[in-house]
Amino acid sequence: MRISLRFVIPLILALLAVAYGVVPLVDKLTLRWAVRDLDIRAELIANTVVEPLDDLLKAGSNRKAIAFLTRLTQDERLYAVGVCLAPDSPPWATPTLPEEIRCGDLGRWTGASAHLIDSAKGPLHVAVREAPLSGAPLAALVLVHDMSFVARRSEETQRYVFYVFTTLAALVSLITVVIAQLSWRGWVAGMRALLRGEGLLRQPANLAQQAPEFRPIARDLQRLIQEMETDLRTRDDSQVTWNPEALRGILHGELRGDDVIVVSNREPYIHQRQGNAVALHRPASGLVTALEPIMRACSGVWIAHGSGSADRETVDRHDRVAVPPEAPAYQLRRVWLSPEEEAGYYYGFANEGLWPLCHIAHVRPIFRSSDWQHYVEVNRLFAQAVVEEARTRAPIVLVQDYHFALLPRMVRELLPEATIITFWHIPWPNPESFAICPFAEEILKGLLGSSILGFHTQFHCNNFVDTVDRTLEARVDREALTVSLGGKLTAVRRYPISIEWPPNAEILARPLAECRAALRRENGLPEDLLLGIGVDRMDYTKGIAERFRAVERLLELHPEWAGRFCFIQIAAPTRSRIEEYQHHQQRIEALAAEINTRHTRNGVAPILLKASHHEPRQVYEYFRAADLCFVSSLHDGMNLVAKEFVAARDDERGVLILSRFTGAARELPEALIVNPYDADQCAAALHLALTMPASEQRDRMRLMRGLVADFNVYRWAGRMLLDAALMRRRNRLLETPVGQSPSPPKS
Repeated sequence: MRISLRFVIPLILALLAVAYGVVPLVDKLTLRWAVRDLDIRAELIANTVVEPLDDLLKAGSNRKAIAFLTRLTQDERLYAVGVCLAPDSPPWATPTLPEEIRCGDLGRWTGASAHLIDSAKGPLHVAVREAPLSGAPLAALVLVHDMSFVARRSEETQRYVFYVFTTLAALVSLITVVIAQLSWRGWVAGMRALLRGEGLLRQPANLAQQAPEFRPIARDLQRLIQEMETDLRTRDDSQVTWNPEALRGILHGELRGDDVIVVSNREPYIHQRQGNAVALHRPASGLVTALEPIMRACSGVWIAHGSGSADRETVDRHDRVAVPPEAPAYQLRRVWLSPEEEAGYYYGFANEGLWPLCHIAHVRPIFRSSDWQHYVEVNRLFAQAVVEEARTRAPIVLVQDYHFALLPRMVRELLPEATIITFWHIPWPNPESFAICPFAEEILKGLLGSSILGFHTQFHCNNFVDTVDRTLEARVDREALTVSLGGKLTAVRRYPISIEWPPNAEILARPLAECRAALRRENGLPEDLLLGIGVDRMDYTKGIAERFRAVERLLELHPEWAGRFCFIQIAAPTRSRIEEYQHHQQRIEALAAEINTRHTRNGVAPILLKASHHEPRQVYEYFRAADLCFVSSLHDGMNLVAKEFVAARDDERGVLILSRFTGAARELPEALIVNPYDADQCAAALHLALTMPASEQRDRMRLMRGLVADFNVYRWAGRMLLDAALMRRRNRLLETPVGQSPSPPKS
């Protein structure tokens, strides 16, 4: 025990010394972060107050202007505000503006280190922002923030650091004492055995075999190291600028360049034969919209069903083609299916069975045993393609959507070391609804071959865990949200999908005013007509009929909009071989014609239905030309159309009307959230959108654009890849025997 204490006491002192050494560094970082936050906050305040301040100055209301500035300082951190109209004039300011701030000497406050001053109240942060006002083009806005909160935050941080290192010292000391005592006991037992002549004929394989009491200690030690590593390496993704470079950094840093393989049914590029020429199309798919920029950043392999009439003509002998054509960044591997396989696996089991089952859209799911057999065979075919495309024994495989529920377990059996991330793009129903499926157990077991299983919302995660708990003999940890089946652990996580940010410059190249004029001209509509837009596949889950009825109800309640408002619906035909989809398209076309017959005024029909495919550039031009976008899905995983409309509106105008049954409604509360089944509520939302002031449109759109920018598709993929990297480190750590160093990952 004395030997242990001689080691433990210096260790504790060393850890505490390190803690005190870290504190100054933490103070510097806290100050730097605080200054950066206040700079951003000053920019936001400046952009917000210029317009009302200009109005007050135009009206000659000097006292009202100063009163307006004084009201701003009621904010907890805003200490003083001033406006300098000219360098040689005194500032219009609140009484609290420091005397050393003069209009003729503002340059001293714009340097990198000159924007902090001391006062009796404590340190103050000074920010000078240009504020061109009417009659004063060189006007500047001075914002002074109270930084006393930094000292309070620093004290809390110091206290937290001290507690962390104290706890760490206690844990390490306890482990050291326990191991020292066990080692001493093992050494004494070994010496006694040696003196008795035992142990001379054979040597135990390792320490755990020689001393069985080490086994539980080894397990506990590994768990402790795992938890410490997780705590120390936890990343605050709010500090990361999520873009293609950040994603590549994760792959080459956290994952050391491991190969990434995406598997989906739909391919990102389709080659179609048109006469003697081959045309290239990009399908109307939220999945493709989300994943395509990820693959351009990762340079991996995308495995998909080759469905185009000219797809076979464009691949090499390994069934691969480099894409995008204009600047190849990754490989597209095409898998060929027979007409029978496509009919059974895709049109049958996936889209007549799983799709209506999961969407609960009042369409009865159909399950046939022959479709199930094709579904199993196609999943096995794609699993073999994954093995063929894997460059290592431990690739990262991103399995996409309900077409491949069996694929994760099949890949796990062929590549045991692979990290498999499965993302389910559609909703997951409650256990009672999912029990309708005759093959529920097989689907759940297939999905639980994943290392990580992702859904758009926490609600869908909870539904999946509940379904597993009711259906399988598996261990469910609801606190950690993990499922253990057959000794293999699957983490169930929420990853809200998003879109590329910033949007591709090419699809925003056409000026907004030109988009508005061209769209009205091409469709024979008056220039002053207000436009609504809806963009969907011709699918019964998208609520297109409910959308049309809302437009009809608007015209019934507010007939003054007849001839002044037109709703354009882009609806790309989809799954036209399925009878339900054929009937749905017929019903939509008939409903649009019926409404147009009753409410057409001055040659303007209220609904313009475009049942054809549109390229992304065309869709974004419609978004930019419209006054509102209506997303009325009856049940949806996320619905990226809502986020695409927000991304297209760089003018910060336009109104988004959004169904409460979409995942996007949980992320974009600034939209007008509606129940698509309530025609009166939807009509009221349409009227509100058409009459909403420009200032309110701008406020709502700014908030939504900020969220889409921060939570973009690179962040969605990055979070999954970071979780995969952490899981791989944990697995390597747990597989490493005590006393050995983890071996480097195989390349």
